[in-house]
Amino acid sequence: MYSAIPATDWHPKPAYSLQNPHGAFTANHIESGNYIYAFPDHTKMNDKKKAWSGRFTAGQDPAVERFNASIGFDRVLYKQDLALSRAHAAMLGRQKIIPKKDADKIVKGLGAIEKEMDAGKFVYDPADEDIHMAIERRLKQITGPDVGGKLHTARSRNDQVATSFRMWTRQRTDAIIRLIRRLQRALADRAGEHVETIAPAYTHLQQAQPVPLAHWFLAYYEMFSRDAERFVAARKRINVMPLGSAALAGTNFPIDRDFVARELGFDAVSENSMDAVSDRDFAAEFLFCVSMTATHLSRLSEELIIYSSAEFGVMDLPDDMCTGSSIMPQKKNPDVPELIRGKTGRLYGHLISMLTMLKGLPLAYNKDMQEDKEPVFDAAGQMEAMLEMAEMMIARLDVDKEKLAIRATGGFMTAVDVADRLVMAGAPFRDAHEVVGKLVRYCLERQIDFGQLKPQEAKKIHPLLEKAMGGAVSAMDSAIGKNVRGGAAPARIRARLKAIGKEMARWEK
Repeated sequence: MYSAIPATDWHPKPAYSLQNPHGAFTANHIESGNYIYAFPDHTKMNDKKKAWSGRFTAGQDPAVERFNASIGFDRVLYKQDLALSRAHAAMLGRQKIIPKKDADKIVKGLGAIEKEMDAGKFVYDPADEDIHMAIERRLKQITGPDVGGKLHTARSRNDQVATSFRMWTRQRTDAIIRLIRRLQRALADRAGEHVETIAPAYTHLQQAQPVPLAHWFLAYYEMFSRDAERFVAARKRINVMPLGSAALAGTNFPIDRDFVARELGFDAVSENSMDAVSDRDFAAEFLFCVSMTATHLSRLSEELIIYSSAEFGVMDLPDDMCTGSSIMPQKKNPDVPELIRGKTGRLYGHLISMLTMLKGLPLAYNKDMQEDKEPVFDAAGQMEAMLEMAEMMIARLDVDKEKLAIRATGGFMTAVDVADRLVMAGAPFRDAHEVVGKLVRYCLERQIDFGQLKPQEAKKIHPLLEKAMGGAVSAMDSAIGKNVRGGAAPARIRARLKAIGKEMARWEK
């Protein structure tokens, strides 16, 4: 097997850095976001011919060459490119398209290149316009041009880059799924701690009905469950191999695409070569999955920001996840959830960028598609960081149970329960709704709550109200009464937590 690619570190880091790049590089560097882009010294770029220079009478203008190069960001694909090249070379030898001894030399040479790149000893040449040509150039140095030059038989950079990009996206999709599952576990764990913690729930950010705090945690569990399912479904479409499509029409050589697909862990091979080299649906879908997950992370962050404010004060983030003010000594700023909320807009931008780039492209490959990678590279790194931070916040969040309980008893939040009791006593619901509305107004005018209402006062508002109000409806009583599937009753929450435990056991198999 030539497909072994070590699991990546889940923690997003620069693709390479000035201190420890994947190889030495005499270059101009531009820092942007999570990446440091390296552009070759354009004064030296014309010193060597390009692999495609046979048709041309003059070298490329240095400024154009610099503008055209993608080596500054696509060298993060080196592991994937080396893996697919090993599998491709082995297939060429197996099919007798090239001598087996040459295929073996190529595979060995690619292994040596990987060691150089892993160790940061690979030396990039100013003429390297992308990671694929950099690897091929070095391979020719190791094996000799007569052997190394045979690697590109029966393939094009069009199907090569599409394949390596899919492999990279597949790997990061797996990492993101694992991080979502970790966040879900943290949410379920906290829900288990707060089945009996009563809290106010809101609509329009106004107090609505009392629920166990566990119900709030599990609401986000369900959101992230859908997110994980989206990534799992997207992975099936990511995991289709374009290699073998060549430039756009396939190849004249008797290649074995199924062999290469098995070696590289693909579930299927593409069925139309023109579509295969120009398809970036998988990248757009990945960015949509990221954007939807970010939406949920941003909603969670917004609530944590609100609930940890002095005005609410029912939750508190750990000190080491917050910052202070440069002028106001008393401040404790929730920077982590604010950054998650802010980065969500950045991720939406990547999705729009991808869709806009693709919307007018004719078949098959166009150079516009070089713009497909940076949005995905950045989105993956940001998503992993955001999920990691969210898990930390949830796991270490401090909850003020007493204050939540006090808040859950105010605001006439058991009004629906009183209306339901009127209905159970024989009143139509619309009538009951109006009666309880009058009851709330009566209490507001007298600055009392339901518990302070005298039976005779209730009876004056409506004859059935005295019976409906008999026995105060507590906040917990209200929650216990919602004993329907998906409802806020503690019994239902415990049943859901039990089912979640079984779900998580399946993930970990």
